[in-house]
Amino acid sequence: GAGGGAWAMPFGPERVFYGRIKARQIQETGAELIITPCHNCRDQIMKSLNQEYDLGLEVKYLWELVADCLIYPGQEKEEVAETSEAE
Repeated sequence: GAGGGAWAMPFGPERVFYGRIKARQIQETGAELIITPCHNCRDQIMKSLNQEYDLGLEVKYLWELVADCLIYPGQEKEEVAETSEAE
């Protein structure tokens, strides 16, 4: 897996092999979006498991979900970005 910083270690095939359990659990939920506060888990799911097991998932940090919720209905993300850049 990616726990404990294993993502940074040079054991790619092992990470993919042991990550299959997490990939299967994710597939069984039917989720299209995975939220994780952990950068190791995010990297493993987004950069490895998503490709190796063809999960087709969007992966976000918890803070990204919160930030997305701060956009008011009718307000486009591009408009928010332009406003932020102008400040």
